Amino acid sequence: MPEFFEVKPPDEAWAWWWQHVTHRTQSERVSAYEALGRVTAEAVHSPEALPAFRRAAVDGYAVRAADTFGASDTLPAYLEVAGEVPMGQEVQQTLATGQALLIHTGGMVPADADAVVMVEHTQRFDERTIEVLRPVAPGENVIQVGEDVELGAEVLPAGHFVRPQDIGALLALGLVQDVPVRRRPLVSIFSTGDEVVAPGTAPLRPGQVRDINGGTIQALCQRAGAQTRLHGIIRDDAEALYTALSAALPTADMLVVTAGSSVSTRDMTADTFNRLGAPGVLVHGVAARPGKPTILAVVEGKPVIGLPGNPVSAMVMFMLFGVPAIVGLMGAAAPRSRRVAARVTANVPSAAGREDYVPVRLVERSGEAWAEPIFGKSNLIFTLVAADGLLRVPMDATGLREGAWAEVILF
Repeated sequence: MPEFFEVKPPDEAWAWWWQHVTHRTQSERVSAYEALGRVTAEAVHSPEALPAFRRAAVDGYAVRAADTFGASDTLPAYLEVAGEVPMGQEVQQTLATGQALLIHTGGMVPADADAVVMVEHTQRFDERTIEVLRPVAPGENVIQVGEDVELGAEVLPAGHFVRPQDIGALLALGLVQDVPVRRRPLVSIFSTGDEVVAPGTAPLRPGQVRDINGGTIQALCQRAGAQTRLHGIIRDDAEALYTALSAALPTADMLVVTAGSSVSTRDMTADTFNRLGAPGVLVHGVAARPGKPTILAVVEGKPVIGLPGNPVSAMVMFMLFGVPAIVGLMGAAAPRSRRVAARVTANVPSAAGREDYVPVRLVERSGEAWAEPIFGKSNLIFTLVAADGLLRVPMDATGLREGAWAEVILF
């Protein structure tokens, strides 16, 4: 049996796979205080105008703008100070021609005033009079009703990741409860392999390896906003794997299996995915290193991923496919991972026709970012521990020369 059906470039593999994923998580309502990092299930509209009254944008004096026209340092306008605007209260006092009211930032501008003179542009003439040294235009230093947000305006679109500033906006509008968000996807994670044992196993017997992938993939899922369920280790037995996946499928939003390293084990994983339901396996092999043996399937509209057993391969491929899938299940477009341009400190070999991802450590030289490759085999997890990100070698490149600029995907 051939090792791969048809190896696809990463972008092509994603596009082909994701167009078959129709499942999305349901919506739920949470408080604004619980909404950080969630994805809005529908657009949120403002129930009121903000601000609801005209507010001073600076500390100064509320005035009739016409009373300041022509004012200058050598020929100031003289205005009578008729009082002070109380904070947090409606202004009751009227403002006659030639008068001003002391006002603080955020204070309500009285109906008779149409501008605010900054306190820096005034000086006291006597206890009841100020000199205005610069003119103001109507509306200057005044935040108008609805200037921040109008009544009924869309404040957060559907499919939007809620950020700290968004929570502030919701609270400003009194939207404390019932924020519509997508439920966090539940990702069921399975580790397989006769050689794989629980992380707490000690001492290891010859031939055994601890399960690194389960916890690593779980951490990536949680950071992406998903809930997780670790299903432990399944022996290299097709029926046992099928039984476990079948039991998890109804409640999970995504299934992830890290397979053993042998070709027969990967074939068993692909065959099991096909047994679960149509359309089954859509991608069996990705033109990338590490991670070529990755399997992408869809069952009942849900994404199913088969990752290589090598920890570095599994992590890199899940970053490329699993993380954006989690975001997509919540109805949002995956945010582009943080990337920087850096120069390579050493030659990086590659082969045309595949994308290479090389762990690198970032260093600074003469004000420039340099990427220092950490060479190692794909099963050495500590190459990633020492790295700041992954150097991406494009598909059409046969390598990168020392000093060349390249893209680094940051962890």
